[in-house]
Amino acid sequence: MTHATQERYERPLIMRRELGSLTKQWGGGGPGAPPIAVGEAVDGVSAQSLKTKYGSPLYVVSEATLRKNLRGFLSAFRSRYPETVLAYSYKTNYVSGICATLHQEGAWAEVVSGFELERARALGMPGSQIVYNGPYKPFDHLLEAARLGVRINVDNLEELADLEEVSRQLKRPVKIGIRVNMRLNDPPWDKFGFNMESGQALEVCRRIHGSKLLRLAGLHLHAGTYLANVEIYKRAITGLLDLAMTVEAQRLGDIEYVDLGGGYASRNTILSQLLPGEMTAPSYAEYAEAISAPLKACVKRLPRRPLLILEPGRAIVDDAVTLLVSVVAVKKTPDGRTLVVVDGGVNLLPTAYYFRHDVVAGREVEGDSARVDIVGPLCMQIDVLRRDVSLPPVSRGSILLFRNAGAYTVSNSMQFIYPRPPVVVVSGRETHVLRRGERTEDLVRLDEMPAHLAPRSAASSRNGHKTARANGNGRGHS
Repeated sequence: MTHATQERYERPLIMRRELGSLTKQWGGGGPGAPPIAVGEAVDGVSAQSLKTKYGSPLYVVSEATLRKNLRGFLSAFRSRYPETVLAYSYKTNYVSGICATLHQEGAWAEVVSGFELERARALGMPGSQIVYNGPYKPFDHLLEAARLGVRINVDNLEELADLEEVSRQLKRPVKIGIRVNMRLNDPPWDKFGFNMESGQALEVCRRIHGSKLLRLAGLHLHAGTYLANVEIYKRAITGLLDLAMTVEAQRLGDIEYVDLGGGYASRNTILSQLLPGEMTAPSYAEYAEAISAPLKACVKRLPRRPLLILEPGRAIVDDAVTLLVSVVAVKKTPDGRTLVVVDGGVNLLPTAYYFRHDVVAGREVEGDSARVDIVGPLCMQIDVLRRDVSLPPVSRGSILLFRNAGAYTVSNSMQFIYPRPPVVVVSGRETHVLRRGERTEDLVRLDEMPAHLAPRSAASSRNGHKTARANGNGRGHS
């Protein structure tokens, strides 16, 4: 009997292989790798010149990208459905210069608070071009919005009651829309408005019809955030149109607009996502086709062509802003990891908790790339901007640029430990300050000091302690 020869077992060997970036930022790394090409920071203005002029860290806005994005978004929709308007989501980034740029290109304002409403008005927006959403609208803000003719989308029954009182005070009916939610994703976004599947939304429409003080004029739905599946929007617009046709058939209101909210993805990459966002985010045209095709098919059954309102934020502003930071130290951990410490952290880029921001060097560097963790200056272990990212050789003073830093960064930033840095815009070859950097006095201006807590002067202090003053940029020394 012949016995088969038993092969000797060999333990599999797993080796890390570095792949060059799709944008050829880092090259392949390793000995003999070509120089790491980086180029200029923003619209032809170098990172070093920006740092020299304004300091580090620094938010840098590309005016050209803002305008290009808004024009591209509007064109994709209006070429399919001309009765489209874009109401920019202020909460995404409400730096005045950014909002003003988008308003110059024809954007309306979408606000979710009295604070944002005041900002839109200060920038010259008429009430008819402001959309007011949000789950909490104080009575005085509702009164002012209704007085100005703002498009108010109602979120709850308490708001309906408030608006009836607003109508009494204004001595005229108030036009409103209602916010609707549907089971479009898992888990569903059911915090906002009235549910459609349960019949709640239609019942609210009937209640509004029964009121002599309110007039139903619009339907609003916000399906979620960073929605890369355009089928969600297709189902959302179809659901809103079904409700609109029912409202019109039962004479419950005159639907003048349907508002499909925001949630349109940018090219940023979610941490849990394998492929980069630039490969997975739908184009403006794909969003437009998913929404416009059902709309054009259904509009023939409505008494009028409704205005289509869209509320993008991230898709317009995210890739128009870069966060410039500088390396302050490079260190090794006991387990061999390399930490690159920079002067801006999650206080300025809170989206790093959820997104894998592209990071590039601020100048061309020769040398082998290495895997590092990029961490910020805050006194907390979770202040990490990128983990296990490939970087060229860096040292104290090296500049790093975090891309896609426009959405929910400035508006979500905080003065934890450090005041916030300036925001500047690149306009052609010129640069301008949009928001100056904060100083210590900005952070304490609202503080009140009761007399019995007021510090004694250094001269009369019993223990000899002296009052320390932070340096000019608001940063003291540890």
